[in-house]
Amino acid sequence: MIEHAERGDLPEILQLQYLAYQSEAALYGSREIPPLKQTLAELTAEFESGVILKMTADSRIIGSVRAREQDGTVFIGKLMVHPAYQRRGYGSALLAAAEGCFPGKRYELFTGIRSTDNIRLYQKHGYTVFSRKDVSDGLAFVYLEKYGE
Repeated sequence: MIEHAERGDLPEILQLQYLAYQSEAALYGSREIPPLKQTLAELTAEFESGVILKMTADSRIIGSVRAREQDGTVFIGKLMVHPAYQRRGYGSALLAAAEGCFPGKRYELFTGIRSTDNIRLYQKHGYTVFSRKDVSDGLAFVYLEKYGE
């Protein structure tokens, strides 16, 4: 089940984030990636300025995604699924739910250049790469966009 997260869900979502982004950290050989350094205060600020969705199963949060609209573009981020629940279509469902909160808009997201599974998922759902940004030695992001119907 996917629904809007509540303020009380934020600590559990942050713990899921720390777990889910371990695979990204491994891709880059560093635990110094922003999702692993985010604080509860920063997550709370995101909660207050946008939408955070949660997916629950077995009485716990197994997935989450964030979205916020700015100047007609919906920025989607921190799409995550608990490692034990991956490869079951839950990421796709969360992505569709985030888009559904802001129908008919332009959607934008980014991921690490080495995150080929993420890129493949986004392209499968109609996203196309429109930019690449080199952040530091060995770290680059690709930006993808999609226009809603």
